[in-house]
Amino acid sequence: MNMLHVYDYGIILAYFLLVTGVGFYFKKVASGSMESYFLGGRQIPWWLLGTSGMAHFFDMTGTMLIVSFLFLLGPRGLYIEFRGGAVLGLAFMMCWAGKWHRRSQCITNAEWMNFRFGENPGGNAARLLTAISALIMTVGIIAYLAKGAGLFLSMFIPIRPMFCALIMLFVATLYTMTAGFFGVVITDLIQSSIVLVVAVFISIMALIKIGDFQSFSALTETVTGNSLWVSTMPSWHTTMPEGYKPYEALGLFALFYFLRTVIGSMGSGDDPKYFGARSDRECGKLTCLWTSLIMLRWPMMISIAVLGIYLVAQLFPDQSVLVQTAELIRQYNPDVAKELWPDLLAGIIHSPGNYDPSMIEGIKGFLGDNWAQDLQLVSYEGTVNPERILPAVLLYQIPPGLTGLMLVALVAAAMSSFDSELNRACAFFVRDIYQHFLRPHAKVGELMLASRMTCVTIAAAGFIMTYTAESINDIWGWFIMGLGSGLIAPMVLRLYWWRFNGYGFATGVAFGLTGAILQRAFAGGMLEWQQFLLAGSLSLVGSVLGAMLTQPTDQETLNKFYRITRPFGIWGQFKNRLPAEEQEAVTREHRNDIISLPFALLWQICLFILPMQFIIHAYRDFAITLVFFLIGISGMYIFWYRNLPDDQPEGTFRDALNNLKSQSNNQT
Repeated sequence: MNMLHVYDYGIILAYFLLVTGVGFYFKKVASGSMESYFLGGRQIPWWLLGTSGMAHFFDMTGTMLIVSFLFLLGPRGLYIEFRGGAVLGLAFMMCWAGKWHRRSQCITNAEWMNFRFGENPGGNAARLLTAISALIMTVGIIAYLAKGAGLFLSMFIPIRPMFCALIMLFVATLYTMTAGFFGVVITDLIQSSIVLVVAVFISIMALIKIGDFQSFSALTETVTGNSLWVSTMPSWHTTMPEGYKPYEALGLFALFYFLRTVIGSMGSGDDPKYFGARSDRECGKLTCLWTSLIMLRWPMMISIAVLGIYLVAQLFPDQSVLVQTAELIRQYNPDVAKELWPDLLAGIIHSPGNYDPSMIEGIKGFLGDNWAQDLQLVSYEGTVNPERILPAVLLYQIPPGLTGLMLVALVAAAMSSFDSELNRACAFFVRDIYQHFLRPHAKVGELMLASRMTCVTIAAAGFIMTYTAESINDIWGWFIMGLGSGLIAPMVLRLYWWRFNGYGFATGVAFGLTGAILQRAFAGGMLEWQQFLLAGSLSLVGSVLGAMLTQPTDQETLNKFYRITRPFGIWGQFKNRLPAEEQEAVTREHRNDIISLPFALLWQICLFILPMQFIIHAYRDFAITLVFFLIGISGMYIFWYRNLPDDQPEGTFRDALNNLKSQSNNQT
């Protein structure tokens, strides 16, 4: 079986040593205060926050998942990822949601609940439920990331996927709990640099690999069975293999995911990067940079899908052997569950002597001399496992040395997502549960210890959850359409409806999360749109009932919230209390923000599609998309960028580091 060369493993080891070293180097800087640990003391430049955001969203597991849909659908795989992978919520955060949260000067979204609903039982209930929901969501994200990391790394390291996931979690947890937000951002910068270099390199490889457009189009249909692979236009129906049949209604899914994302994104903006930003203008600029950098993910992913097309055509000229191989393995292992299929294959590949010799001989007969490497691509259903196209391409089509660098880039992407999520969850527990409710007079040292213990606990819970997931798509679907949908109603209503109160928020979250968790436990096979309707409906009913059956938030709290945040929506009576000049300014700001949104969405979608069309040589479609891209960016410039507020002079990165060191020394 092909594995990496010694110097590839050396590159990987050097990377792990580097990030853990960064964590320990910034340990003292991060320990000065809670604001230093969780937000970098609000001293980090906007460009560094934007780069960190790109690294946070450029995760290994998501890349594997999106590559799988691009392998099956071509550029149209983007429309499936309207559910989350296309990060359309960034447009809302750029136009208004990010700056609305920054204005509170809170550290976490849970603390923001007291700012919105007041220091009262309702506000405290909302704060507690927000923190609890964030912890549950983080466990789900960690499980999703760990599942993908295990599948990915097990193709390069001769151990089972679960142990690979455990190694990743251990390293990420170690440097996150030592370095805090500042260390996370610095490692994100290092990791982003590696990722971007690799993205450019692999895009060039695919661009050169494709010769004649018509020949490549014919090859994609032969390999995937999809006659519209090179098309960009969404269609109502498409061809999908076993295990992905629900997505055959592509147009319906794309529309549904887009609407769900638009509704959910209305309540976004609570990312720590916005709480850590220094001004409204920086919120907008960091998000624009964030979106522009994440664009490079798409040419890289379509390039991997292209190389995967050529690889599968080479390895499996007759794909019927995949069905025969899967049936043979299930025959000898009738009790294997789909979620444990990767571990079973890893056991067969690395320790064939532990299995029935007749089964091993049968596999060799179907797959040939290279059966061990080919077996990793066999899915439970007997098709090519699209979630393993990414690691297969790196292992079999990239030269030694470069393989190690590209592997480090994707490991870096995974680590960036792990560390950001862990840091965020620790902030919720320590700031909003431990300090606020349990130990309000705890000193910094005690809070640091509580944060580090929380890191370990959440990582362990996420690792355990990976055992229940059939695939990374299974976890992501539930996370976005089930668990995430259970939070939409309260997250949106808190911003746009003055009558919504803390009890309504807490009730809506409790209803939504309970519904999503019970659905996962007792009806795991429920389709994604059904999960959305169940969790979303329960959450909406709970939110409205909780708000209307209890007293509204007091007027003083609401007046303060509106004067600082200045949201649009059902806030007319509070806006009317402002001086006429301020009312006019608020109206102008809201008008520009709302008009900017469709242009920002158009710009973002075209930004992702254009490089994919260029890579696969679809130049006619590229020219059409370019026109829409120019319309989008022109509208953004007129209605958004020209209206960004003036900013204070920007500090340098060195200034930020020196300020944090000074804060730390003062605490000491």
